[in-house]
Amino acid sequence: MFKSQSCFWDCDGFNSDGDRFAVLSDILGDEDHLGDMDFKVTGTDKGITACQMDIKIKGLSYEILIQALEQAREGRLHILEKMTDTIEVPAETIKPHAPKMISCTIPNEYIGPFIGPGGKEIQNLQRETSTTIVINEDPDTQEGIVEILGTDQEGIDKVLAKIDALTFKPEKDEVYKVKAIKILEFGAVVEYLEAPGNEVLLHISEMAWQRTNAVTDVVNVGDEFE
Repeated sequence: MFKSQSCFWDCDGFNSDGDRFAVLSDILGDEDHLGDMDFKVTGTDKGITACQMDIKIKGLSYEILIQALEQAREGRLHILEKMTDTIEVPAETIKPHAPKMISCTIPNEYIGPFIGPGGKEIQNLQRETSTTIVINEDPDTQEGIVEILGTDQEGIDKVLAKIDALTFKPEKDEVYKVKAIKILEFGAVVEYLEAPGNEVLLHISEMAWQRTNAVTDVVNVGDEFE
């Protein structure tokens, strides 16, 4: 979410003989073809956030660059002033179907399970949520950086919920509500209700204070308990 208004400004340069030059400020594009320099700047009233330059000549003097930056600053501040007259602060939320990108991290040991064999899990998740999911590894922390792109906020939220459920770790001495999803001779497989898909084995010896001969004496598939 943007915390302040930002805008884009374009400057084009003409340098006919190496000594004389002109820097034109525009937001159209006609000069891109005719000029020797195309310099785009975007930023806020606090400074530049990004810039990009194309030049057709061999070099660029500091004088031209300084003038281009100054003109871009003046133009940017002028447009920002007009924008602020209409929209004083950026909107807290964006339109429901506007493109969105959410970034979060996932511990390295969960990257494999999240992707699944041959990418099966992540492909199914993308299909179910109408999102695009990109995972890169941070070389410093070794964590996975997950970027979720989509237009449906509900779909993005489902991906985030999936990550939360996958990486959920119960804390010692805390009480959690679980649901029995499979019965075995020696225990039951249960999943945390607050982290669907996160499954653990509850051994028969941990089901009751007294001795239990059969798992089904205490719990059956579908039962919810703490």
